[in-house]
Amino acid sequence: MDLPVTFDGRPGLPDTLGRALRDLRISVTDRCNFRCTYCMPREIFGKDYAFLPKDQVLTFEEIERLARVFVSLGVEKLRITGGEPLVRRDLPDLIALLAKIRRPDGGVVDLTLTTNGSALRALARPLADAGLRRVTVSLDSLDDAVFGAMNGIDFPVDRVLDGIAAAIEAGLTPVKINMVVRRGINESSIVPMAAWARDIGATLRFIEYMDVGHSNDWHLDEVVPATELIDALRTYWPAEPADPGYRGEVADRWRYLDGRGEFGVISSVTQPFCRDCTRARLSAEGKLYTCLFAVQGQDARAVLRDGATDEQVAAFVRDVWSVRSDRYSELRSAATTGLPKIEMFAMGG
Repeated sequence: MDLPVTFDGRPGLPDTLGRALRDLRISVTDRCNFRCTYCMPREIFGKDYAFLPKDQVLTFEEIERLARVFVSLGVEKLRITGGEPLVRRDLPDLIALLAKIRRPDGGVVDLTLTTNGSALRALARPLADAGLRRVTVSLDSLDDAVFGAMNGIDFPVDRVLDGIAAAIEAGLTPVKINMVVRRGINESSIVPMAAWARDIGATLRFIEYMDVGHSNDWHLDEVVPATELIDALRTYWPAEPADPGYRGEVADRWRYLDGRGEFGVISSVTQPFCRDCTRARLSAEGKLYTCLFAVQGQDARAVLRDGATDEQVAAFVRDVWSVRSDRYSELRSAATTGLPKIEMFAMGG
């Protein structure tokens, strides 16, 4: 199947703004062992919260089939997410299936995973052996008290750090660290986190606190702007802007002038990058979303379970993506922040 040339000058599937479909984030579960205040606050998602029953969650075979179709349409990166993906049983088996997928030109797919790191010590090596290429770990502070205030449970930072060490030992590199910064809670951790990341050779990416979902009680004054984050770091370590690795990369990259790596800033609140967004999201129950701030998704699971051929599945994806016009962060206002958006953990982050 011949694909048109998209905004990045290569064959792919364009949306209404010419943006290619290059990245697919796949949620393998809506469950998580953390209760981060910006994603799954424990006041709402308590012990009695009803997560998806097993028969409504996509099987590994269904995920592999969908991923294969997406790759045939130009997707080059598959990112496994959740919830917390490492709570999904036998996850290395899924990684082994996905690692066999090849792009139309025969190239390998960039297969990666985002995790809170709590189970990485046990699973890093099996995941690497199955074909996972690298990991991104969410970590919002090195201070246990601050970390607990962000993740909503009493989980020691040292166990996450040990999981990161296990990922490095297993070759799941370069390891990236995602730090959501929320004013009044963890902005004092910005410099210590950067110093630690420089020491271990990880790439730290700061994420502006976003109005994802409708349960985190988001307020604009809790956002620490990208410019403030960058200024704080450059006070300690001079840095300069670095070129993006590819068009559509979400983080603005900054290179330390002393040669000790780089950091990134994901600034979807103060400096939106919607015009270059190449991401689709597949929820654990098989809903296809074309924006992190989506109000609704399209049911890919129903298409699969109704007996569709691969060609019909591809037509479904083309139909959804081709009419995509999402640019929520560029349009963010008092009116948009009140919309009943899907929770981040439910759609794959």
